Amino acid sequence: MTADDPLMALRRQARHSLGAGHIRRAVDLLESALPDHVGSAALWGDLGDARRADGQTQASLDAYERALDLGIDHPEEIHLIRGVILMNDLARAPEAETEFLSAVSKNPQYVAAWFNLGSIYEDRGSRADAQQAYGEVLRLEPGNPKALARLVGVSELQNPNDPLLGRLRALIANRGSLMADRAIMGFALGEALDRLGAYDAAFEAFKAANEHSRAAAGPHRVRYDRVEHERFVDRLISTFPRPVKPIDDDDAGSPIFICGMFRSGSTLVERILAAHPQVTAGGELHLLPAMIKTELQPYPDSVAELTPSQRTSLRRGYLDGLKQRGLVHGPITDKRPDNFLHIGLIKQLFPTAKIIHTTRQPLDNCLSIYFLNLTLAMPYALDLLDTGHWLGQHDRLMGHWRSLYGEDILTVSYDDLVHDPRTAVGDILAFCGLAWNEDCLNFHQKEAVVRTASLWQVRKPIYAVSSGRWRNYEAHLIPLRSALGLDQPQ
Repeated sequence: MTADDPLMALRRQARHSLGAGHIRRAVDLLESALPDHVGSAALWGDLGDARRADGQTQASLDAYERALDLGIDHPEEIHLIRGVILMNDLARAPEAETEFLSAVSKNPQYVAAWFNLGSIYEDRGSRADAQQAYGEVLRLEPGNPKALARLVGVSELQNPNDPLLGRLRALIANRGSLMADRAIMGFALGEALDRLGAYDAAFEAFKAANEHSRAAAGPHRVRYDRVEHERFVDRLISTFPRPVKPIDDDDAGSPIFICGMFRSGSTLVERILAAHPQVTAGGELHLLPAMIKTELQPYPDSVAELTPSQRTSLRRGYLDGLKQRGLVHGPITDKRPDNFLHIGLIKQLFPTAKIIHTTRQPLDNCLSIYFLNLTLAMPYALDLLDTGHWLGQHDRLMGHWRSLYGEDILTVSYDDLVHDPRTAVGDILAFCGLAWNEDCLNFHQKEAVVRTASLWQVRKPIYAVSSGRWRNYEAHLIPLRSALGLDQPQ
């Protein structure tokens, strides 16, 4: 046996524990080997994987850095992992870009690193750099569907017969293309045709893309159950029948929560607030959903029985999550649209929290969701009538929250905001206790990373072109308009 055999056996044991879900055991095993094998790059790499799975974000970055310093094999892979952590978990985009650039410098053929560079450049609004990065992916893999879809999204197209769109159509029609890839490319085709004013063709592309998305999920996909969702909303309303009483005065760290339907203007509102010198944008934080999944099951029933000490502990856990993401200067925004479901919980944790609720013309809102390649965790988005039902339940629940916390909820109409921005921005700032700042009207001039589907729209001045967009698709919306009770044109 060689001297390395015991270490290799321990690493295999740790990987087995990690694969079986025994994450803490994997971390302990690897850390126990450090005193005797502190110079093993591979051990530090494995420890980075285990710590990352354990939620030790910074500690995992440190382990990966040691692995790189010790000359680990395939360092480009470690740079990629570090970049993804920095970008997705910590919102430290400049450092993430450095890692991705290091990855491609060590391996210029590394497709994943080029693709992530393209994403970074898109988030930053650097269209030409994004085109170059996606172009590199396509040079290495000419049929890469995700890169082609992204390239179409950042390119200036001439007409519906643009050669780039021809490449998309050919790959979508190729029977060898995976359904998931056909969906991704179909949404990109629909968006491009919409930009070019080919509305009927765009609607057909979006319709086919949603069908491909359903097919990709297979027969056992999670389907939108209207009755079950209505029951969930019923439980939320019955769990929080009255306003919560504050448990102490430790409420100074409350974020500004921005929520509502997806595609209802929440990103625009956050960008406006982020232009104020006192505000820090948190983006779409996953802190509340993660807390619900890991600590508050069954939800919402468990929340009805929270003790004061549990509420305090949960609040501190949320605030610690902000600090881990470098969000320490407030007020901080938490802009996750579907947090409208959790306003009762928010008020349990932060009794004086300010909540901005964004709304939009219903047809525009539903259409915009249907045109977006959302995850299958939002199955209502695959069908216009299901989206309309979700909107109806959203309205019902928000009516309940307003009856409890009306003074702490500001409803911001996207349509009012884009048609009279000065008045709407003034109302938003006043509601948040912030002095007027002209920069909030010129938010598009502030360089920032945006990681939502609205990333290109919110880099422009406030404009009203998306308000009333549904009229371009009126002939396709008769069933939806009827379901929403909007039989008369608006």
